[in-house]
Amino acid sequence: MTPPEIGLLIGLVTIVLLGTGMPIAFGLGFVAVAFMVGFEGLDSLTVLAETFFSGINSFALISLPMFILMGAAVASSPAGRDLYLALDRWLHRMPGGIVVANLGACSIFAALSGSSPATCAAIGKMGIPEMRKRGVPDDLATGSIAAGGTLGILIPPSITMIVYGVATETSIGRLFLAGVVPGLMMTVLFIGWTLFVAWRRGWHFSDITQRYSLRDKLVILPKVLPFLAIILGILYVLYGGVATPSEAAGVGAVFCLVLVVAIYRLWQPGRMWNIFRDSTRESVMIMMIIAASELFSYMMSSLYVTQEIAQGIAALDINRWLLMALINLFLLVAGMFLPPVAIILMSAPILLPIVTQVGFDPYWFAVILTLNMEIGLITPPVGLNLFVINGITPDIRLPVILRGALPFVMLLLLGIVLLCFFPEIATALPDALMGPAESQ
Repeated sequence: MTPPEIGLLIGLVTIVLLGTGMPIAFGLGFVAVAFMVGFEGLDSLTVLAETFFSGINSFALISLPMFILMGAAVASSPAGRDLYLALDRWLHRMPGGIVVANLGACSIFAALSGSSPATCAAIGKMGIPEMRKRGVPDDLATGSIAAGGTLGILIPPSITMIVYGVATETSIGRLFLAGVVPGLMMTVLFIGWTLFVAWRRGWHFSDITQRYSLRDKLVILPKVLPFLAIILGILYVLYGGVATPSEAAGVGAVFCLVLVVAIYRLWQPGRMWNIFRDSTRESVMIMMIIAASELFSYMMSSLYVTQEIAQGIAALDINRWLLMALINLFLLVAGMFLPPVAIILMSAPILLPIVTQVGFDPYWFAVILTLNMEIGLITPPVGLNLFVINGITPDIRLPVILRGALPFVMLLLLGIVLLCFFPEIATALPDALMGPAESQ
């Protein structure tokens, strides 16, 4: 068989296995071992352990469990509720303010947790019932939270950005910076759409009889501002040259644990055990996927599939923007079936050399890839955020949630288009603070 034929067969087998519900790490590992043995014999297994271990033998990966622990500590506390309450009290008089408060809380909580499902669950549990009580239609109430949760993989500290940096050997600090302005841009677009809907339909979305004094607005801030200070502190030590991502992640995790104990009295051994258990479980899951994807990539390379794909795409005599459109189409389709971490680990090492060869910035491409992954989180058949929201509000049918999320899918597509026309949205901040990428 030729390498392209082998690659097609690998793709089909992988899709079938993952479609059965097999864990991604086991699916990728099984396919890698099966094809290595099938085409290269049992001798190929001599590199199995070394290759598997090399996938996670990176100092940069130390930041991954630390950021996950930080997110788990925040997600286990009522911090999401307090973020929502604080914003609602300040914005309740604004037309559509209740939805704006939820989106704002999503963006802040996303920066704290780095997780889209955690953001949906934390903000949605209180935000969706409150929005429905104030007359917000079910589709907009659920769709806005599902879309707001996607910001968790773009606004730093982002787990997917760390994985991308490890997979492509790019600067994690620069990747975090590249996601700041696009993350804020998408938050503004989401809020702008919400205000437009409120204006167009004549809805106020708030209890106009409710009054909050200045004291009511200020009293909740001491519970919220310390977490915001942690985000700003992490960004400062990263980009001020004070600490590495791993060091910043470790300190951030410790401070978040201290805050949830001090503010919310989560000092019970059982509560702390749940935090460490959940963060360890998620960390091990991602590490296993990273290690298995390294084995999968080695198999693809040893069978010359990766080289043939790269040469075939490079040989296409097409405009680079048409090439980027095809890559975006591939990422959109892949994002509908696979989680972001798996797609990044499987595709980024192949796509990045092609992207950089035709003149695109690797950090700009990371943001484009992430926006595609955000779309996948709110589109079927997988659409993880849709199912999280459906679990929170089982009385709302999934098609209603999907209908509410579709306008935000269009806004994410608009974000991709804006980044294509104005790549400086992603590259200007890291270039300004860290210098041109070529000098890294």
